[in-house]
Amino acid sequence: GILQHPDGTVLKQLQPPPRGPREQEFYNKVYDSDCCDSILLELREYLPKYFGVWSPPTAPNDTYLKLEDVTRKFNKPCIMDVKIGQKSYDPYASAEKIQQQVSKYPLMEEIGFLVLGMRVYHMSSDSYETQNQHYGRSLTKETVKDGISKFFHSGYCLRKDVVAASIQKVEKILEWFEGQTQLNFYASSLLFVYEGSYQVTTMRLSDVTLAEKRRVPKGLLSGGDVLEYNNNIHVLKPTENGKIEASVSKDLSKFYALHKKACSKRHHSQLSLKVENSEQDNAWKTSTCITQEHLNGNVLPQLEKVFYHVPAETKESANVEVRMIDFAHVFPSNTKDEGYIYGLKNLITVLQNILDN
Repeated sequence: GILQHPDGTVLKQLQPPPRGPREQEFYNKVYDSDCCDSILLELREYLPKYFGVWSPPTAPNDTYLKLEDVTRKFNKPCIMDVKIGQKSYDPYASAEKIQQQVSKYPLMEEIGFLVLGMRVYHMSSDSYETQNQHYGRSLTKETVKDGISKFFHSGYCLRKDVVAASIQKVEKILEWFEGQTQLNFYASSLLFVYEGSYQVTTMRLSDVTLAEKRRVPKGLLSGGDVLEYNNNIHVLKPTENGKIEASVSKDLSKFYALHKKACSKRHHSQLSLKVENSEQDNAWKTSTCITQEHLNGNVLPQLEKVFYHVPAETKESANVEVRMIDFAHVFPSNTKDEGYIYGLKNLITVLQNILDN
C-alpha cells in the first residue's frame, strides 16, 4: 500500500525485481536533473513529482519511492484509478501470466481501460462511497458509461464541471502519446482526483437541463443587464433599452443579484456571465437549487440565454487532477504506444458521452 510520510509526500514500496527497479529507473530517467529531452520534460507534467527513494532507519533494506501526494490539496478528495491500454501484460510476460491477466478482464482489449477502484464523497450524506476492482471488472460495454459516471456524482447532482475538466486533462495526455515514440506503457493507470466538497466551485451552467437541480452562481450580465431578485416579481420583462430584468419567486429569495457590468466589444451583442471570484480565481459561490417548478413565464428561456453564453474557459476551473501512475511495466520503444492511445481515446469518448447525456 501507499504510506504517508510526515513531510506530506507518499511512499510507495519498491516491488520485487524486475518490476521495482524498472519503475525506479523510469522515474530516475524522467526526473534526471540533466534531462534535456523535451518529450520527457513534458511528461513530468502528467506524473506525480518524484523525490528519489527513501528507507526507514529501522529497515534500511526496505526501499520506497518518494512521490508527490496528489490528493494533499483537497479537502474531500474523490479518487479513481483507471488502468489504461488494451493489454495489462507486457511483451515479456509468460503465457501463464498473459492468460491470468486476460481472464481478469476479457474486455480489456475491446474497451481499452479498466476501473481499478474509486472513492467518492457524497455531500448529501457526508460520507464516502468506495468501489473496488471487482466493481470495475463487472462493467460491460453497455454499463461502463453509467459505471464511471458514479465517480462524478456528488449525491446531489452529476459534477459536469469535473467531467469537462477531466476530459481536457486526458486530452493533453493523449496529445503527448500521439507525439512520442520512445516509451510503451503496460498496466499503467490514470489517477483522477477532484474536490468532493464544493462550497466553492464552478458549475457548467451551459449544461442546465430541466430535469436536474442546478446551483446558480453569483455573476454578472454583460451589456448593463440587471437580474435582481424580489419575493413578488415572477416574470422576466425587457427594459426600455430592450435589456432583461427579472427576479424569481419567494423560494429563491437567496438568489444572488447580478450586477451591472460594462460589456467588452467582443461580447457586446450577447449575454454572458462573468464570474465573481471568491476565495480563489474562477470560483463561484453556489446558491440555491433551481428546478423546473421554480421557473415560470419567460424566465426559463431568458435564463438559458445567459447559461449558454458562459465562457468556455470555465470548464478548466474545476479543481481536478489527472496523473499517470504505476510504471513497473514501461519499456523503450520506437513506435507509438497504440494500445495506450486506444484506451485514452475510448475513455475520452465515454467521458464525453457522460457530459453530453
